[in-house]
Amino acid sequence: MSQISEEAVKAEVSDWIDKNWDLELTVAEWWQLMADARLSHTMLPEEAGGRGWSRALNHVVLSVIADKNVLGPPTGLGMMLAAPTISAHGTREQIEEYIPKILNGQHAWCQLFSEPGAGSDLAGLQCKAEKDGDEWTINGQKVWTSGGKVADMGMLIARTDPELPKHQGISYFAFDMKQLGVDVRPLTEMTGRALFNEVFITDGRAHENAIIGGKSNGWRVANATLMFERSHLGSGTIPVHTAIPGTIAGQLERKVGEVLSSASQGRAGGSLAIGPKLFDQLTELSQKLGQDKEPVIRDQMMKLYTLVEVNRLNMIRAKSSTDRTGAEGNIGKLMMSELYRQFREVGNMVIGADGMLTTAEVDHGGWIHEVTVFSPAPSIYGGTDQVQRNIIGERVLGLPKEPGHPKETPFTDLPKN
Repeated sequence: MSQISEEAVKAEVSDWIDKNWDLELTVAEWWQLMADARLSHTMLPEEAGGRGWSRALNHVVLSVIADKNVLGPPTGLGMMLAAPTISAHGTREQIEEYIPKILNGQHAWCQLFSEPGAGSDLAGLQCKAEKDGDEWTINGQKVWTSGGKVADMGMLIARTDPELPKHQGISYFAFDMKQLGVDVRPLTEMTGRALFNEVFITDGRAHENAIIGGKSNGWRVANATLMFERSHLGSGTIPVHTAIPGTIAGQLERKVGEVLSSASQGRAGGSLAIGPKLFDQLTELSQKLGQDKEPVIRDQMMKLYTLVEVNRLNMIRAKSSTDRTGAEGNIGKLMMSELYRQFREVGNMVIGADGMLTTAEVDHGGWIHEVTVFSPAPSIYGGTDQVQRNIIGERVLGLPKEPGHPKETPFTDLPKN
């Protein structure tokens, strides 16, 4: 398709918002308008409801939405992971079945990958799916399932052929979360929220048509999902106001004006976006508290600024078609983990003893407490930092893999975690 300029994108999106925005619209109505205009997820190909635009142009779209102070498109794992994965590996029928309900916010999705005995060794999963006519019966347990409590659908990987090697006997299902036998239990974090959940599946059902990418090809499809995840986490984002998609959260019938009002009053929740804007916020706070004159803090602030800038440049390289190393997503994921840690460390140096209090007990820098308690999570979710380093070492630098059983060993013959 022909290239389109950033100026043209800005003009089109701005004009579209001016013609369609109405505070009295419901969230569902506004998201349907966005989906019809192919503005919900512009990086998807046209046949999947997008525009086929680059991540840079998608950021332009979000920037206009932020500047106009209107409700952004649906967020969550359906938009970030399920839609691009199904677009890349699903059949025409699957694309038409699943993606429109993601783009208009009718369905929220979760990621049913990790298990208690198969976290970093994801291919060691033991959730099993057994054929029963034209359906599969699924039994197992998943954990660290983000958004599982409000998910209509799940990206589920399960073992469909234990006699094959462990990476080959896995299939990837579009799984109905609202069926009998699915028990979602929230895991409350030290942030006070319950972003993560554990999921118990007892005789869950999935139709043969719900397998994405074909039977026993789930590892390849799952790696595509993980690639989309790392690219998203490492690329930064444009913060926009939004609502929780799906039928369970109960936000589809809210008026968009009400959602924006709640967000402006700080009731939106979620983690802070790490990047240049947060650094500017930290700089202003250090000046307000007189800490910008302290040599040690100034030194640490410059180191943090350097990390933020290096991450920004890596994001630019990730958008390039010529200067890529192939590890930009993994590097971005590692950088995000490090940025959370460094914002935590430098932020607490700036606010000093107030860092020992709670957010409610301080009148400045409360966001630093948010970053502090959330900071361990990014080094774990989306593939641990150690996994990212292994991927870079083996797939990009060509280092030898760690010793283990031959690849062709059947899963049933491998020692279990």
